Amino acid sequence: MNIHEYQAKEVLKGYGVRIQNGIVADNPEAAHEAAVKLNAETGTSWYVIKAQIHAGGRGKGKIQQTGSNGVVLAKKLEDVADKAKAILGGTLVTHQTGPEGKVVNKILVAEDVYYPGDSEPKEYYLSILLDRAQGCNVIMASTEGGMDIEDVAENSPEKIIKEWIDPKVGLQGFQIRKVAFKLGLTGTAFKEMVKFIAALYKAYEGTDSSQFEINPVLKTSDDKILAVDAKVNLDDNALYRHKDLADLRDLSEEDPLEVEAGKSGLNYVKLDGNVGCMVNGAGLAMATMDMIKLSGGEPANFLDVGGGANATTVEAGFRIILQDPNVKAILINVFGGIVRCDRIANGVVEAYKSIGDIRVPIIVRLQGTNAVEGAKIIDESGLKVASAITLKEAADKVQAVLQG
Repeated sequence: MNIHEYQAKEVLKGYGVRIQNGIVADNPEAAHEAAVKLNAETGTSWYVIKAQIHAGGRGKGKIQQTGSNGVVLAKKLEDVADKAKAILGGTLVTHQTGPEGKVVNKILVAEDVYYPGDSEPKEYYLSILLDRAQGCNVIMASTEGGMDIEDVAENSPEKIIKEWIDPKVGLQGFQIRKVAFKLGLTGTAFKEMVKFIAALYKAYEGTDSSQFEINPVLKTSDDKILAVDAKVNLDDNALYRHKDLADLRDLSEEDPLEVEAGKSGLNYVKLDGNVGCMVNGAGLAMATMDMIKLSGGEPANFLDVGGGANATTVEAGFRIILQDPNVKAILINVFGGIVRCDRIANGVVEAYKSIGDIRVPIIVRLQGTNAVEGAKIIDESGLKVASAITLKEAADKVQAVLQG
């Protein structure tokens, strides 16, 4: 589960991670008040205004309606409200949102941390995530902070520092010092980075997260180390242990169909194709999408109804798929292992009758326990549903539907 920057920073702050202070606002007047409060608390006279959406590239992104960037600087208190107004309610398009963009409902008014001092501010990149290939957590760091880390990895891989954490012993002090040393830090900045990494790793483990990305981590002109941005991805499977974190979920940032599917216990991901698919099992769902492409179509979704599929889950799946106007056909592909195919067939018939006016062709491929009996139920239902038993038969029927 993704959370907003302002939420992520509050989580990090609770674990002792130094952050760029800021106050969230949802209207221009509140933004002005936030700036006044920041000035009183931190002494800042410049204010950074950041759009809060679940996507990166906000600084380079543009608000469609006003042309404003997603991250702007107000050098006077009087400018804060106007700059906030140019962002709030607008559609921000970045390289991660796609051309449709995301509506900005909140902004973060943050203090200026790039102030002059004894040395030049310097940006770094730092992340913690699970390396599935190595079977352990890894700290990734780079001196090229503020840039897209993918570009750094492709063009200058030698600038990516990696430190793997043995799960049996956890993060060791020498590993933290090694990362700080490889970043070229010395003196006070070195000590501050060591404390920063230690607190960040404690937060990562304490929240059961799947990824922390701090880009940039800033060394200020007086050698403080702090998080200017924060991208935190929480592990959905661990949220039952973190009710406070689960409450941070922003449903407005998620696809409405995916939200609805989650409420019904379905695993659904919307795609851009023309054939809706409903399958029991993630592996079979991936194979089904391949089959749809081989038949000349494009999958409109990934939808796993789980091993215990029944009339209720099938009906919920139907209703979700049918909300996509691009769907020209629906392929149901079920392996009857945990659940018998005849029960699935009855579930399909019940769901079809319950929904009523279904205007797209439906192909049901059943294989496994009582597959023949299930196909007979489909064929004798009198509904506009075609049955199939083999993958090739199902693919041929999808192709015939798409060709009219």
